[in-house]
Amino acid sequence: MSLLLLQNVLTFKADAVFTAALAALMLLLGYWVKSKSPALRKYCIPAPVVGGFLFMFLSFIGHQTKTFGFQFDTYFQDPFMLAFFTTVGLGASMSLLKKGGGLLILYWLVSGIVSICQNAIGIVFSRLFGIEVPYALLASAISMIGGHGAAAAYGKTFVGLGYPAGLEVGMAAATFGLITAVLVGGPVARLLIVKHHLEPDFAENFDTAVEKVNAASQEELASLDIIKNVTAILCCMAIGSMLSSWIGTLIHMSFPTYVGAMFTAVILRNLNERHHFYNFSFSLVDGIGDVMLNLYLAIALMTLRLWELSGLLGGVVLVVAAQVAFMVLACIFVIFRILGGDYDAAVMCAGLCGHGLGATPSAIVNMTAVKDKYGMSRKAFMIVPIVGAFLVDIIYQPQTIAFIKFFVVPK
Repeated sequence: MSLLLLQNVLTFKADAVFTAALAALMLLLGYWVKSKSPALRKYCIPAPVVGGFLFMFLSFIGHQTKTFGFQFDTYFQDPFMLAFFTTVGLGASMSLLKKGGGLLILYWLVSGIVSICQNAIGIVFSRLFGIEVPYALLASAISMIGGHGAAAAYGKTFVGLGYPAGLEVGMAAATFGLITAVLVGGPVARLLIVKHHLEPDFAENFDTAVEKVNAASQEELASLDIIKNVTAILCCMAIGSMLSSWIGTLIHMSFPTYVGAMFTAVILRNLNERHHFYNFSFSLVDGIGDVMLNLYLAIALMTLRLWELSGLLGGVVLVVAAQVAFMVLACIFVIFRILGGDYDAAVMCAGLCGHGLGATPSAIVNMTAVKDKYGMSRKAFMIVPIVGAFLVDIIYQPQTIAFIKFFVVPK
């Protein structure tokens, strides 16, 4: 940690370790504030969102008054996310994946159709309000589902096509999406749960299978067992990263690192069930994953630059607002019923708001907030990460490229 005077602004410069430590403190602050606020608990607002937002607004005040600022090193953010998705994979026994098969395919198709609707909304608003098509599309599925990574990549492409504000609009729309994703998911699920008097079905075979497959041993884990479980996570992260790099080279496009790690972990989990390489502990791995997810999101929100929303030029604001309204209304009145109209469907709607407007970790933290208040939905926690992390891209990417080729005219 060091203090600098940059352009007459007192700037707090934090290295990667200090950034992670501050994120952890903001996370604890979020839990404390949430424990004191009935409204935050009632509407299932996640603790890392509370802590991250408090710091984000502090940073915004410093920027607006030009009195102080922050520079963070977010080096640990990607490893935290990588570790989280690895623990998701290690929790995926093949016997459980088979039980979620039909609903997984349905949720995948619904997510893909949502991405098409988002791009269609962008085109309609571009015609109604005279918004240039590239900017409208950047405020659609590209930034809502693709997040900051896709917004940056497509934004640069549009800059090359003669639309100079492409990168700025894309990043601002992605920031708006990430913020709203963690604000609307919990309340949407709560509304559905309360309105339809829903409860987790603890007698359902899927839950019974989870408890059986992931049952913790009655014996206390030895130190060596803990080391083996952590080593398994790290090895899956390393091997999965290499696998993702190879796949990206093969298909000539970016392939998410965490997807390779997650599926490597799935393979290891199921091989270990058959050959018993080590004493796998679901409770330990699940706890590590929970910590990694919360730290990742705390860093992501804490370092958001709220002033970048000024990049939402003119009518683009209407597009991103329409995307949020569409997602909320579609989940409440249509998607909830398509997914079965039960408790699992309500939790999956919270997840869809998360990765349909922001990112897959946002989906998980939304569902975690709902789980903490109302109870676990095993199907949602098994299906949503798989679809949000990778499967939705199979539909979202080609149709987005088709929209660009059909509607965008280079200057």
